[in-house]
Amino acid sequence: MSLKTEIDGQIKAAMLAREKVRLEALRDIKKLILLEETKEGKSGELTADEEMKLLTKAAKQRKDSSEIYRQQNRADLLEKELAELAVIEEFLPKQLSEEELKAKLQEIITRVGASAPSDMGKVMGVATKELAGLADGKIISATVKALLA
Repeated sequence: MSLKTEIDGQIKAAMLAREKVRLEALRDIKKLILLEETKEGKSGELTADEEMKLLTKAAKQRKDSSEIYRQQNRADLLEKELAELAVIEEFLPKQLSEEELKAKLQEIITRVGASAPSDMGKVMGVATKELAGLADGKIISATVKALLA
């Protein structure tokens, strides 16, 4: 089942349950999908990879906004952003733990033959492709830097 179809079903359920914040987050996801599908040069259907990129981007925006709201002591807006983030994360694959991430990155480092911090570019190129959606890019970068140091 495509993400769009799943979102439509979730929207109906949220409307029946009168879950305002969930409904708003689901509608926002659907809007992103529709905008991406109707973009110039697109065939109409998104691949699973493109859907994951959209969801990852939306989740990152919510995280960034919630951090800003936390710094500005805006509890009302912070609560809304975190609730929407929780809904978006339901559709994303489970994030790797710190130990799992280190193990995967160590395997990638061994595979590409990296040994010094100057090899970080080689490792990051492979790691960002293989771990897309499973870990945040900043965390991947910091872990690779620590492992190569």
